[in-house]
Parts: sequence; structure tokens; C-alpha cells
Amino acid sequence: MKLKKKNRAGKAEQLVETACEIFADKGYRDATVAEICKRAGANVAAVNYYFGNKETLYAEAWRMAFHRSLQAHPPDGGVPSDASAEQRLRGRILAAMQRLADPKSHEFEIIRKELANPTGLLAELIRKSIEPLRRELGSIIRELLGECASEQQVLLCQMSIRAQCFDMMIREQHRRMFKVNGMKTNLLPVELKIEDIADHVMRFSLAGIREIRRQIEAGELAAQGNAVNGNSGCSVEPQNENVDKISVS
Repeated sequence: MKLKKKNRAGKAEQLVETACEIFADKGYRDATVAEICKRAGANVAAVNYYFGNKETLYAEAWRMAFHRSLQAHPPDGGVPSDASAEQRLRGRILAAMQRLADPKSHEFEIIRKELANPTGLLAELIRKSIEPLRRELGSIIRELLGECASEQQVLLCQMSIRAQCFDMMIREQHRRMFKVNGMKTNLLPVELKIEDIADHVMRFSLAGIREIRRQIEAGELAAQGNAVNGNSGCSVEPQNENVDKISVS
């Protein structure tokens, strides 16, 4: 009996793994249950048997891709929780870039296909899965911006950092496309290590955060949302002057 359950679990997992690859390659609408089952070596009725329908399999495929991506590249980048905010930010940036550039991760490719041809089937799942990561990054940014920063200011800084990280995915996709087609181009910069790019993004982001904090404390950004504690004149400790000297090696 236990052996049968184990075999069933193995077959279901194989279906999800295969679905990850096909959904990442073709998107939800162009992927077929028949193709998934055939490649997984399963009966065409297996999807209904294990998952009920194609929609549920789609969600399970993205969920598997997401969790495996986090396992391969932990969101904290291996930086301990008691490290400085600057070091924790660098860890988050590096981990995000590693996930985005990993050719074995189907997480973002499935999302890209979903955005190109929306089904709405993953919206809530993605929101709930990614929200903890956003909160953790937001907490670090708030620590760097200071207590007087508004939620809007924290969110805008998050947007800027994420945009720089996602550029990594776009460049990696272009690189693979040109490589597959045997093409050469001078549109892309000389290849850099992910660690080097992460260091640059961190320095660039910290410079922006320092300036925004200065403007907040000087009252220059008072119109950009209310401070979290409702006191636009709140007192904040001066930012650590050693932030420019931190090591990112």
C-alpha cells in the first residue's frame, strides 16, 4: 500500500516537473495536457486524476518552480539576520539576480508568458508567495531610509531596486537568444559576474537611498506621502557615515 502511494506521488511530481518545462516554454494557452502527459510518460487522464484539471496543474507547476528557485538561491543571499542593513540588502540583491539568471529556474519564464498572455490563474498565488519577500526587502529599506519615510517612499525604493535586478533577466534572455541563433551583437555590455553586478546595484541603490533620506530629513519630500508615525517633523538619528566604506567583497 505504501509503495503504491509512493509511486503515485512520484508520478504526480513528474507531471508537475514536466508541466514546469512546457508552461515555461509555451505558456498556459499553448501548452496541452496531452503533450505534458506524453512527455511525462503518463496516461492522458493522469492530470485529471492527480490534479483535477489543467488550471490546478498550472498553479502547482509555478509553485514548484518558485520553491525550488528559493531553495537553490535563498532570498537572504546567505547573509545572517544580524548583519548590517547594507550587507542584508546586498544579499537580497545577489539572491534575486541569481534566481533571475538561473537557466534551470522556470519561475520567471512562466510569469513572463503569463504577463504576455494573461489568464489570471496565477495572480493570487504569486501575490501570496512573493509578498513575504517584498516585506523583508521593505523592512531593510525602511531601516536605511529612517523612521520618517512614508510607505510610498519605501515602495518607490523597492521598485527601483527590483527594476535593476530584472534588467539582469532581460539581458540574460537576450544573451541566450543571440547564442542560440549564432548571432553576435555589440548591444550588450561585456559579460560581468553576477556578484560584480550585484555590488554595483547595491552601491547605486544605497547612494539613492542616502539622498532620499537626506531630503526626507530636510523636509524636501514632505509632500510625497505622510510619515508612518504621522509626524512629518520626527527626529531621526543621522545616517551612518561609514556606509560608504562597507565591504561588498
